[in-house]
Amino acid sequence: MSPARPWGPRRLPLSLRRTPLAWDRQRPTWREARPALIAGALKRAQARPTGNWYVVGASRDLRPDRPLARAVAGREVVLWRNADGDLVAGPGSCPHLGAPLRDSPVRCGTLVCHWHGMALDGRPFAGWEPWPAHDDGLLLWVRLDEAGGEPATSRPAVPERPAADQALTALYTGMGVCEPDDVVANRLDPWHGAWFHPYSFVDLTVVRTPGRADEEDSFTVDVSFKVAGRLVVPVRAVFTAPGPRTVLMRITEGEGEGSVVETHATPLGPDLLGRPRTAVVEAVVATSDRPGFAVARRASPLLRPLMRAAAGRLWRDDLAYAERRWALRSSGRLPG
Repeated sequence: MSPARPWGPRRLPLSLRRTPLAWDRQRPTWREARPALIAGALKRAQARPTGNWYVVGASRDLRPDRPLARAVAGREVVLWRNADGDLVAGPGSCPHLGAPLRDSPVRCGTLVCHWHGMALDGRPFAGWEPWPAHDDGLLLWVRLDEAGGEPATSRPAVPERPAADQALTALYTGMGVCEPDDVVANRLDPWHGAWFHPYSFVDLTVVRTPGRADEEDSFTVDVSFKVAGRLVVPVRAVFTAPGPRTVLMRITEGEGEGSVVETHATPLGPDLLGRPRTAVVEAVVATSDRPGFAVARRASPLLRPLMRAAAGRLWRDDLAYAERRWALRSSGRLPG
């Protein structure tokens, strides 16, 4: 049962729920969560261009003295900053004898191979060729034209976010045995929230689904974030998929209006059994016009671990959901 005033001006961001229903007494949502509706939204997302850009990780994870290495679409990728501070990306294998460049140090913007001392400053050298890279201030991106197979763009399509100097950010990274489509399909099924994540979401109602062609291709959800007991934070959120590997949740009404949760699904490549692996890189960019939010921003070193832990708990469940979907899909047993 929803609070009497789901949002609006309040002295505090919290609401007190009426006597809540037990988990098994809440309204079933399986009839609304139509497989064809979710599949249609996923198909439209898959058709949107990416310019061959993939999210690699968080900007703050890139240290000045060490490179950042990831597997992306079956390729070893290594990233570091050159002497000018610009982001550099390229193959993670040394062109000399194949040393893993992830284990090599960065000295004054130059990546020095720890096997034989080959120095890479980010420019083409001895068969090593850089790949286009971009740092949007929050996430690191690499462009892999061979893997993407689309017309390339000079920059990735970064979703609109609150200004960095007015936001509290936290990033979570996880990995599952599935494909990006399975992660995106999970996020395009908002109906599972209060059933699958009752520790975080209550009073969830999907108030709008994709409809006419002239409307935004989005899902609008009224939901309350559970704080403790009967205390909740009610919001209205809109889910969109601006690309085949990205889902954006934006709070449009209620506490934290303008805040976003940006979920990126990056293919890693097959595991030793040949199964696909996908990394989930999720950025929470929270903002608020309340005076006390400035205090929260100053306490960000203490709050970020808590925010990551909350995201991690959700994604332990949701990656199990995505892995199950992949297992059923790959065996031809996915319903719908």
